[in-house]
Amino acid sequence: MKILIVLTLFINSAYGDVTLDQLLDKIDNVYRSKSSSSTMIMKIKTPHWERVLEMKVWTKGMEKTFITIISPKKEKGVSTLKKNNEMWNYFPKVNKVIKVPASMMMGSWMGSDFTNDDLVKEHTYRHDFTHKILKKSKSSYTIELLPKKSTVTVWGKIQLVVDALKFIPIKQDFYNEKGTLIRSIMFSKIQKINQTYVPLIMTLKSHNKPGNETTIEYKDLKLDVGVSDGVFRMNNLKKRR
Repeated sequence: MKILIVLTLFINSAYGDVTLDQLLDKIDNVYRSKSSSSTMIMKIKTPHWERVLEMKVWTKGMEKTFITIISPKKEKGVSTLKKNNEMWNYFPKVNKVIKVPASMMMGSWMGSDFTNDDLVKEHTYRHDFTHKILKKSKSSYTIELLPKKSTVTVWGKIQLVVDALKFIPIKQDFYNEKGTLIRSIMFSKIQKINQTYVPLIMTLKSHNKPGNETTIEYKDLKLDVGVSDGVFRMNNLKKRR
């Protein structure tokens, strides 16, 4: 029994042995590190229309995120701020800051297939889900994540496939409470930044909305850069850029 526990808790990789908790911490922070700044291109595709958003993103740990759209002109200035467990959206056309309630964290962000929580990461896999390894090989691990009772989410289960050598996600499958596969996120275009491997492209395909697909590509991603706390102030939402 003790041998089985050791095999379950410790994972061999190019970086040495880590626990499953440590691995999930790395996955939660893959795009963030201690701080980050980037430009993101979001391409939203449905059977009826397509659009592309370009945005600037700054993060500090898991607690702070600031996103502002820089193009197209129609959405320019729309901004999102997340601090700890609170989130606000600013809409320049009506000059209003609207707080996003916890019940809306799983709602669509800017009409995409990504949710508010996907963009600002209110939940973490390590702390908000129970987890166990379902399958493992030399190249990858499949991990089952079940939400804790205190976690507000629409997902009944998430299956996460992780590259065993690079500590990066390969694929995520999201199931509803009935066990139906609702959406999948694939990760590609791997690049090494500050000794850390990062997938620069995330492609989300919706299984219950055929033809819906949203792709996010990171441009100029910088990790562990000096990001001022002033970026995450409420009055920064309304600033013109």
